[in-house]
Amino acid sequence: MFSKSTFLHLRFPFSFFLMPIYFFALAISPNLNGDRLLWSFLIIHALLYPASNGFNSYFDKDEKSIGGLKNPPPVSKGLYYTSLLMDGAAIVLGFLKISPLFAIMLIVYGLVSKAYSHPAIRLKKFPIGGWLTVGLFQGCFTFLMCYVGINKFGIENLFNARVLIPALLTSLNLLGTYPMTQIYQHEEDAKRGDKTISLLLGIRGTFVFVLILFTLVTGGYVAYFYNYHSLWNGEVFLLALSPVVIFFLVWFYRVLKDSAKANFSNTMWLNILSAICLNGFFIWFFLETSHILQL
Repeated sequence: MFSKSTFLHLRFPFSFFLMPIYFFALAISPNLNGDRLLWSFLIIHALLYPASNGFNSYFDKDEKSIGGLKNPPPVSKGLYYTSLLMDGAAIVLGFLKISPLFAIMLIVYGLVSKAYSHPAIRLKKFPIGGWLTVGLFQGCFTFLMCYVGINKFGIENLFNARVLIPALLTSLNLLGTYPMTQIYQHEEDAKRGDKTISLLLGIRGTFVFVLILFTLVTGGYVAYFYNYHSLWNGEVFLLALSPVVIFFLVWFYRVLKDSAKANFSNTMWLNILSAICLNGFFIWFFLETSHILQL
């Protein structure tokens, strides 16, 4: 059941691109515990995300490059069962090691993720609905799920501006960047009948759309850091993201001259660079807010 194809489609390295959400939640967490940190991190990144990747791959049956996998091999029924087993393991461990609320949030994430690609619903066919669903659940909801996992808090602790604002910023960031992950898949998506937000916008429209949203979201992050932490944190955030901005603008210039440059390789380089910069910043932010750097 667990073949090389199944392992590749789980796309474990892809979890690295989503780690900034966890590290952001960690940085604002007041109730840290080593066991919860370890278990919540492993459950989300080693079980939940790969299970979601595998389930989506099984129903997408991509023949061309997908996120984190340049040459996807054919999928098998083993991938389907493995993704469900990993989902189940995440839920059971979430219940036993963290809390019932955390387990419930894992279930909700899994169900929404499945609705995105399952043919019975396939939110991926709806450009606006699919885009909003990914932004909300892989952003705000995941941030709150990480926060609950790290702190073992009840649901009442989530309705606080200090938690909700960074959660919403995470969603806005996902809404601004997610279309870029689809920009090289237009042909494949159109063939399946999936009309993604990037396909709707077109290649150049996707770049312009992302640039506008990214500018607005960056302003939101700086305002958040200024009001809840310090302007210094906002300045470091801008500095950390500067390599991503430079790469994006240079890439956009090249795409204007040759649309074939909107390919898998450049998209992955943008994702990798963005993940490195954001992970690095939020780890630094965690060390800064917890005063570890000042010891």
